[in-house]
Amino acid sequence: MGETDAAAAAARAREAVEGAVRVLVEASARTETLAEFVAGRRVLGMPRAPRMRVVGPVWRLGVLLLDADARLYSTGRVVRAERAVRRSVLADSVAEHRAYRAAAIKGGIPEGETVVFDAEPLSLEPDALAVGDGPLRLIPRDDGTSVVGVRWNPAFADAALPLDAYLAERVDLLVHPPQGA
Repeated sequence: MGETDAAAAAARAREAVEGAVRVLVEASARTETLAEFVAGRRVLGMPRAPRMRVVGPVWRLGVLLLDADARLYSTGRVVRAERAVRRSVLADSVAEHRAYRAAAIKGGIPEGETVVFDAEPLSLEPDALAVGDGPLRLIPRDDGTSVVGVRWNPAFADAALPLDAYLAERVDLLVHPPQGA
């Protein structure tokens, strides 16, 4: 797999991503909020609660997030913004999840909004795709060329689909959700 082949695969991937954005925008598809978690700290000696800082709207497409500027992110953690309530909690993980929900409200995100955080930006540059340590990687084809693929299940190294097919399927599900979804 040569450098020009990797560059061509990356260019085709960028076209697929831009096409997905066009379809999602035209369909006014439902977005979610991409946010950054800001830990609690003291400001002038006063405690400041943890909060989420809004980055912007994104479409969640399985293991990928896509924004209107055709930037891709890995899907991080997902919570629904919810006001803090006092409940006895048996598990630390439940308490942590509730704290993230409350942090979203503290950040000004409306209650009930789906919030994605801890999302890592993904690169469509050939060098990054060749490393393939995230969900995107170059996949060799039988004809000696390669295509950008999405590893949709991290438990299985060979669970990968070409990015254009993956995006087409996920965009269609978001634009035309199954009845009852």
